[in-house]
Amino acid sequence: MTTIMVVDDEFLITDILGLALEDVGYRVLKASNGKKAIELFTREIPTLVITDFMMPSMTGLELAQAIKLRDDTAHIPIILMTGAQAHVAQQNNYLFAQILGKPFDMDTLLDAIRKLIGTPEDQ
Repeated sequence: MTTIMVVDDEFLITDILGLALEDVGYRVLKASNGKKAIELFTREIPTLVITDFMMPSMTGLELAQAIKLRDDTAHIPIILMTGAQAHVAQQNNYLFAQILGKPFDMDTLLDAIRKLIGTPEDQ
């Protein structure tokens, strides 16, 4: 089953994204910040990561850098969702497969996911 990790310190966003992704057939892992996401990587490596930019403990930028530094995770596409720090994200866009503004449109996000990893049925 295709697994997507959602990383955001706003629990409502992780819950909404989790439910929407599960509804279309993806398996979802959730983390409230980058450090917790990295901890989850010790148990399971997802197919794709969706992360917020501004989070406590480790930002989305720092998370992306950590993912890309590891040989076993460098291939994972990362979708960044950001509002306030879009300019910083654009300066580091080589780390991200897609950068989406907040608030995000669910259809746009699902289209981006399908383009990057396909549908759950493709797996």
